[in-house]
Amino acid sequence: MLDVALLRDHPDDVRRLLERRAIADVDLDELIVLDEERRRVRAKAEHLRSEQKTLGSQVPDLEGKARDEAIGRASQLASDVKQGLADADELDDRFQAIWVPLPNRVHDEVPDGKTEEDNLELKKVGEPPVFDFEAKDHLELAEATGIIDVERGAKVSGSRFAYLQGRAVLMEFALVRWAFDRLSAEGFIPVVPPVLVREQALFGTGFFPSDSDQVYEVAADDLFLVGTSEVALAAMHGDEIFSSDELPVRYAGFSTCFRREAGAAGKDTRGIFRVHQFDKVEMFSFCDPDRSWEEHEFILAREEALVQELGLPYRVVDVCVGDLGASAARKYDIEAWFPSQERYREITSCSNTTDYQARRLKVRFKDEAGNNHLVHTLNGTAVAVGRLLVAIMENFQQSDGTVRVPDALVPYAGFESF
Repeated sequence: MLDVALLRDHPDDVRRLLERRAIADVDLDELIVLDEERRRVRAKAEHLRSEQKTLGSQVPDLEGKARDEAIGRASQLASDVKQGLADADELDDRFQAIWVPLPNRVHDEVPDGKTEEDNLELKKVGEPPVFDFEAKDHLELAEATGIIDVERGAKVSGSRFAYLQGRAVLMEFALVRWAFDRLSAEGFIPVVPPVLVREQALFGTGFFPSDSDQVYEVAADDLFLVGTSEVALAAMHGDEIFSSDELPVRYAGFSTCFRREAGAAGKDTRGIFRVHQFDKVEMFSFCDPDRSWEEHEFILAREEALVQELGLPYRVVDVCVGDLGASAARKYDIEAWFPSQERYREITSCSNTTDYQARRLKVRFKDEAGNNHLVHTLNGTAVAVGRLLVAIMENFQQSDGTVRVPDALVPYAGFESF
């Protein structure tokens, strides 16, 4: 959530935000007037309440007509205060309905654009493989050995579900353990967080209300399935205060993730590239605001180190403003080369949400002078198992239909091919 002081002290910054985010249905001038009016009405009600209290304290010392007039005036003031506060609450609700859903401010260097096609390529690393045989996609490779079964997944759960079997399962846990070992060495604390959360956790991280159509709800229990462990990791320290010398606090969370993928019908439906249920290791950091952009580069570097160790060809892109989520001020994606598609596709993302999530979740730190400030929060994918497995299978496939296991994973998987 944005700091309302931004509207009052720097309205041009809000105007620029609306322009860059292409938000046309918010009238900034009307919003400013509404904010001023709600504060004026509440201030007036509080002034009347003060007058009511003062008058009430005087009544016992009055007699006769003066006492009756004071009682009558106090009664009228009580009614005016009640109405004034109700009016102020109604104005607050109107203001918050517009202000709260506004997305985070965008870093000045974020490229303009509307879709992923407008993302800015920052660099490429590695060369796409050249095969001397007819390459297959991941599902063709998997079906030959039975390690991915989408037909039975659809029979049991519907489209975009799959069974991983045999060595695909062992590859998943090899990836997870390998990632935990690498991240633990960098100061990330391994966590297995809840995958069912209350609405406040999704609101606090900025997924509600903007992305509510992507979330599975367990209505009977007022709980929701997370689409990323970012949600539970961020909310873990809700309404808490760190000491400045604790920061940064870094977690690596493993969880199963659930996404409805509403509106994505017909897109990437083959195999396990885009599914409703997948496993992921997610990095998350609470840090000092003065170091958050440095922390952003640090998390991106961890992502790159993992992809490089696997030997996958990839590129890094600076995500355009139209492709940013509500909470992100800037996001980098790493896109690996997928031979079957002959293009780079996202396998990790890395976002700095500045103080947007922390303000909603009330996560703060105390400086050396004893003053409280909001932390900044950041997140980044370490391993999105499904997509990384697809990338490995397609890039390391052999002429006999087997897949070579990247050298870094052999000690974890226990085999060299599958």
